Amino acid sequence: MSFEVQHGPIDLARVKESTQLSPQAMIEKKRKEAELSAIIRGEDKRILLVMGPCSSDNEAAVLDYAHRLAILQEEVKDRIFIVMRVYTAKPRTNGDGYKGLIHQPNMDASPSLINGMKAVRHLHYRVITETGLLTADEMLYPENLPLVDDLVSYIAVGARSVENQQHRFVASGIDVPTGMKNPTSGNLNVMFNGIYAAQNKQSFLFNGKEVETSGNPLAHAILRGATNEYGKHLPNYYYDNLLDTIAQYEEMGLKNPFILIDTNHDNSGKNHFEQFRIVRQTLINRIWNEKIYQYVRGFMIESYLEDGRQDEPIIYGKSITDPCLGWVNTEDLVREMYANLGGEF
Repeated sequence: MSFEVQHGPIDLARVKESTQLSPQAMIEKKRKEAELSAIIRGEDKRILLVMGPCSSDNEAAVLDYAHRLAILQEEVKDRIFIVMRVYTAKPRTNGDGYKGLIHQPNMDASPSLINGMKAVRHLHYRVITETGLLTADEMLYPENLPLVDDLVSYIAVGARSVENQQHRFVASGIDVPTGMKNPTSGNLNVMFNGIYAAQNKQSFLFNGKEVETSGNPLAHAILRGATNEYGKHLPNYYYDNLLDTIAQYEEMGLKNPFILIDTNHDNSGKNHFEQFRIVRQTLINRIWNEKIYQYVRGFMIESYLEDGRQDEPIIYGKSITDPCLGWVNTEDLVREMYANLGGEF
C-alpha cells in the first residue's frame, strides 16, 4: 500500500492565469449571478433549470451544446433561467469507469490530473465567455474548489457526498447557490442536516489552513430519488413526497427554502425520456398546491446532443455516462415548460 507522487506541487495560480475572466466578463457574470440568487431567495418567480450533459466529456460537443442552449435561453428568458451543467468530475459507485474530464481530458490517453485541471478551467471559461451562460459543476472533491471558484456559479453536492462533513463544511463557505442532494438511501434527514451545516458558520482545516466560513444561505435541497436494498428505484418527486419535504423544511426553519427536482437518476430510473413526465407532473402539482408552488422552483435535467448513452465515445454528443435527452427533445421539453408557465407571468 503506497502513494506514488505523479506530479510535483501544483501552482494553482499558474493553472488559472490563462483562463481569468476579463473585468467586463466578470461584471456580466456577477449580474447574472445576482438574478440566480434572487430566484433561490424567492424574489424572482422564474423557474431555474440546471441542465446539460451528465458528464462534459468532449469539449467540442459540450460547446456545440452550450451555443444551442444560449439561443434557447434567450427565447425563454422571461419565465426560465438556465444554468448549464458543465460536470467535470463523476462519482463512480465502485471506483471503475470514466471519472470525468479532470481525470481523463483525452479519452484516448491515460489519466492526467494536471492536464485535466487545465481542461476543466478551459471548458468552463469558454462556455462562459462564448455563450454568456452561467455554469454549474459538482463538488466531488472539496479540495479542488479553488480550481473553479471564480468561474462556476452553481455547485452541487452529490448523493454520495452529502453526508460527508468536509463537503458540508466547504459548502458553508461557498458564495453561490449550492444544491445538496438527498443520499441514495433517500433519507431526507441526511440531506437536511447537510443543508443546515452548509447554511451555518463552520471552523475546520481546509487545504492546509485553519478557516472559518460565513455560512451559505443559498444552500438548498435537490430531490433525486433513491434506491432500496433490492436495487429498486424509489422516486421522491411525487405530490406526497414534496409535501413531506416541505414540512421538514418548515420544521427546521432553514433560510431560503428551495426545492429543485432532479428529473433523472433514481427519479427516472435512468430512463431519460421519463424526464418529460416528471416535469409535467411537477408543474401540475405546483398549480394544485400553493406550498408546492412556493417551494418547488427548479429542475435538474440531463441533456446533450443525442438521446441516450454509449459505452465508448463513438457518436458525437452522446453521453458516455448516464443517458441524456437529445437536443431535439431538449428544445421540446423547455418550450413545453415555457408554454405551461405562461399563466404565472
